Amino acid sequence: MTSEAITAVGAGHPDEPIIRLRRPGRWVAAAVLAVLAAMCVHFVATSPKLRLDLVAGYLFERSILRGLLSTLELTVAAMLVGVLLGTAIAIMRLSQNPLLRAVGSGYVWLFRGTPILVQLLFWFFLGTILPQISVGIPFGPSFASVPTNTLITQFTAAILGLGLNEAAYMAEIVRAGIGSVDRGQTEAAHALGMSPLVTYRRIVLPQAARLIVPPTANETISMLKMTSLVLVIGLPELMTTAQLIYGRNFQQIPLLIVASIWYLVLTTVLTIVQTRIERRMSRGGGRR
Repeated sequence: MTSEAITAVGAGHPDEPIIRLRRPGRWVAAAVLAVLAAMCVHFVATSPKLRLDLVAGYLFERSILRGLLSTLELTVAAMLVGVLLGTAIAIMRLSQNPLLRAVGSGYVWLFRGTPILVQLLFWFFLGTILPQISVGIPFGPSFASVPTNTLITQFTAAILGLGLNEAAYMAEIVRAGIGSVDRGQTEAAHALGMSPLVTYRRIVLPQAARLIVPPTANETISMLKMTSLVLVIGLPELMTTAQLIYGRNFQQIPLLIVASIWYLVLTTVLTIVQTRIERRMSRGGGRR
């Protein structure tokens, strides 16, 4: 068969119109979704029990904004603890020292294996088993001591619970990123006389950042929503503030909508920032 015949069989006559396949299932699915969306919009717009006027009134209420600020502070502080400590633990797990590897692995095992709620409550109630935190010689006299409840406040307990838990997950993310860097570059840096710390800081971590940054951004978005769990220790962040308000006026759904709107706004902003960071990090990486 000639090449012209093959072209005619494969592509058809150029004057014949191209007939697209009919997919009625798509139109049926689109119609069903449109009807469901219209029902949701109608319910939200016409239901008096949603109290949209109350939602609008509490959206910028002073205590809600203070809780929102507390949520942002918790997110930033917990992620700083998680990233810094997680990087150190990842380096420990990749160390040639078996003791450091065992400590790093034990940390990840402990904090990934217990629920975050348990960890938050543990730090909050630490004063019941350790009334004083002392500084001094081990098994000897102490130079200074502070009441545990004075040192570990609600905010501190929240940062410890969220940050130490996040460090276990960040350690695995950083370890995977470091493992993606060619080992030959580390050996070359050592051959040039660089110390392990300088090698990680100047050679390994800058290259591993391309794989570390995107999941770290995802963890930040998750952390923003996870701060709502500090409700169990009574810290007045966004969710706790909303609960305190609807505990007084019994308008649970409107106040939950207010909290949900702010969470959606913050996660949308963080998602936009994440997208831009990923685009910037992917430059020169062979992907357009």
